[in-house]
Amino acid sequence: MTAAPECAIRYWDAVGDINVVNLLEQVQVPTLVMHVREDAMVPIEGARQMAAGIPGARFIAMPGKNHLFLENEPAAERFFEEVRLFLDG
Repeated sequence: MTAAPECAIRYWDAVGDINVVNLLEQVQVPTLVMHVREDAMVPIEGARQMAAGIPGARFIAMPGKNHLFLENEPAAERFFEEVRLFLDG
């Protein structure tokens, strides 16, 4: 396994502790929350909680382990399929 690039570490340090849970119920637009099941960086439970806190939000669990999946991974096809369905309403 390779070390994370310095810019990724700085980004995570800057945004990793932001907590907007108290604002979720104020979201008034259609919302789609997607997360890979075995994300090594961010547990899926946080995404489930986010979707549960947003009125009417839809949650999709996708296959995969990478937080940022690559084009050839199973999550990529599912991601774009779900986005199309969501945007088509």
